[in-house]
Amino acid sequence: MPGIINKLKSFARSPQGQRAIRRQASDPRRRAQARSLLGKLRGGRTGGRRY
Repeated sequence: MPGIINKLKSFARSPQGQRAIRRQASDPRRRAQARSLLGKLRGGRTGGRRY
């Protein structure tokens, strides 16, 4: 699993990843989905149900 996280981090830091993030962040619905996903990954209560 750490390999996937590292690949995502490197993509997010790349110029292509930055463009994709900016494009997705401009949509309020996508922003809410990202906030929910981050909450789930962090284990917080803001992400909805906990598994």
